Amino acid sequence: MTTSTPRTRRTAVAKRDTAPAPHVKTLRQAKGPGFPAGRMLIASPQAVADVVAAIPSGHVITFPMLRAALARQFDADYTCPITTGIFLRVAAEAALEEQRADALPVWRVVREDGACFDKFIGGPDQQAERLRADGVEVERRRTRWYVRDLSGQRADS
Repeated sequence: MTTSTPRTRRTAVAKRDTAPAPHVKTLRQAKGPGFPAGRMLIASPQAVADVVAAIPSGHVITFPMLRAALARQFDADYTCPITTGIFLRVAAEAALEEQRADALPVWRVVREDGACFDKFIGGPDQQAERLRADGVEVERRRTRWYVRDLSGQRADS
């Protein structure tokens, strides 16, 4: 008879702190939509957190803008969309675990169309509330919250 030990879930802080350093992978041929041939950055939770921490109050960046900023920083053609989303969540959860969630303003990252994220910690209602508290105008359209004037609120404007 074999006994198995219960698997313990790693904390977000552990995931952030043990993640490999950002690195650029050269794709010689396209691997599918969103993965063209070229130099693709695989970021890290800390690299994502550093960009997010620099977003000023009253401004937002879109997820593609976050990816573009990371790619520029590491001299890549683009940043992997899948790992960037994962690392954004890991960075947010790590800040929450360290009880410094307000220090990392992940609520200032919105979807390309200005919509709040469904999977935001606390949900899109809390993200909209945090954005309003920052002075960003948001409005409800059908079932989603959106930044009212995305062009005037972007951190790169």
